[in-house]
Amino acid sequence: MADELSALLAPLRAKIDAIDEQLLRLLNQRAAVALEVGEVKKRLGAPVFRPERELQVIARLQDANGGPLGNDSLSAIWREIMSASRALEKPLAVAYLGPSGTYSEQAAFGYFGRSVQEQPCASIDDVFRAVEAGAADFGVVPVENSTEGAVSRTLDLLLQSPLTISGEVALPIHHNLLTLSGKLTGVTTVCAHPQALAQCQHWLSANAPQLERRSVSSNAEGARLASVDATVAAIAGDAAAVQYGLQVAQAHIQDDPHNRTRFVVIGTLDTAPSGHDQTSLILSVANRAGAVFGLLEPLARHGVSMTRFESRPAKSGAWEYYFYVDIEGHRADPKIAGALAELEERAAYCKVLGSYPQAR
Repeated sequence: MADELSALLAPLRAKIDAIDEQLLRLLNQRAAVALEVGEVKKRLGAPVFRPERELQVIARLQDANGGPLGNDSLSAIWREIMSASRALEKPLAVAYLGPSGTYSEQAAFGYFGRSVQEQPCASIDDVFRAVEAGAADFGVVPVENSTEGAVSRTLDLLLQSPLTISGEVALPIHHNLLTLSGKLTGVTTVCAHPQALAQCQHWLSANAPQLERRSVSSNAEGARLASVDATVAAIAGDAAAVQYGLQVAQAHIQDDPHNRTRFVVIGTLDTAPSGHDQTSLILSVANRAGAVFGLLEPLARHGVSMTRFESRPAKSGAWEYYFYVDIEGHRADPKIAGALAELEERAAYCKVLGSYPQAR
């Protein structure tokens, strides 16, 4: 049986080896051309990373893809190819909410690839600080969850910070209950980020009501604590389980099976149109009847679609609010530019957070 299997597989393996050698030569040829592109960018002072260009490359390949390789797999492969090519010029420094094993890290790798200089941070504030100080080129922070809504600290910092948004990542979030043994025997506490605890509250109440719920800075920090204390369980994803040597006591305990979190990429890059963009704004109006309707009316008149509208208290004590708005299109598009010009005239405050490729 083994001899027959080897005989049947030998020519197929030889074919794969030959194709791998072809791929290696082509990848190195591509990397050499990418270095030439880098030299041109350096002479002209252009940024190394152009997310809209990378999106266009992947979209073109997906359109041409005849299978059997799936488009998601193709996207992941080319993201790493482009990441490795970028790193030949200068690895990007990317800050995110750490430690290693968080969904923020997963989002960062999904957007930039793994050929980056990782900078895990203890808090969302620290991510903003790292990018503002120039210690990191970009930051990746969660901005909203499909179950629990907006991440308020991120919204507050987007208002205060000079940084802008240059991209977004949407991740499906599958929470696991993790312990050292893979069982709940002897476990008294579950540690996780407050958002994760909220996203799993109904499951915990129904299936593990005896566990004390303790908020920590990140799910990966909860996993780290569980890795050194058998009385602690963590709520985290598969990456954290592998990172900290934990076992799954129960998989997929999130209350919403379609739970997703949206992350934004922050920095100073002004992203060019990709053909599949959105623009994020922060607006405020005077506290009078009809003010919000009057503010947003130019969007409808210019045919601009609003995809998100979130309010946050202005913390002035006067019942005033800031409105966080996402609209379809790039601010360089004529109809978007026209609508924005009118918004800026009507708003008491208007901040364009950035135009960037939509997550696909």
